[in-house]
Amino acid sequence: MISHISHLADILLDDEVLKTNSRLEAATAAFKYDAREIPMSKFIYAAAITLLAAPAFADGHGATGDAAAGEQQFDRQCVACHIVADADGEVLAGRNASTGPNLYDLAGRQLGVIEDFRYGDAIVELGEAGQAWTEETFVAYVQDPTGWLRAALDNNRARGKMAYRVRDAQDAVDIYAYLATFGATGEEAEAESN
Repeated sequence: MISHISHLADILLDDEVLKTNSRLEAATAAFKYDAREIPMSKFIYAAAITLLAAPAFADGHGATGDAAAGEQQFDRQCVACHIVADADGEVLAGRNASTGPNLYDLAGRQLGVIEDFRYGDAIVELGEAGQAWTEETFVAYVQDPTGWLRAALDNNRARGKMAYRVRDAQDAVDIYAYLATFGATGEEAEAESN
């Protein structure tokens, strides 16, 4: 059993397997193969996958983009409306913009929950339903805010307050990766890597 878990760890930590989805697919495939050789409960397999895959998510909730490129794109496309300011009010990214909400601790956060920011009804409704910011939701939203809200709510009358659109999908992925470095999860991962 130890050799099988060691084999799985090698797969998950392989530098050639860069994308989180690829790591999880490789891990799942390894367990399907190993399950035929050693009888082991499904619970143990699930627990092992969770423990071994955790480092893949620790660096920003599964962000797959380039944070350095995301910083450049944030400075070009987002700073006119958004800042990233910590709980003490220190601005970590952007300038003194207040049109959009603070993007600190965005990754994994529920939609529409920043106090004292007046969100549109549609994004608040999704947040109340438990929708959180993931790479997938962020990329879809910033590329077409109103369209994404309408599709997510199945309501053609839903509207987003954000008028700007990030045109390039890779730019949106990179911006998410950059924003995922700010907040409790991003700071913990950065501290562990130092």
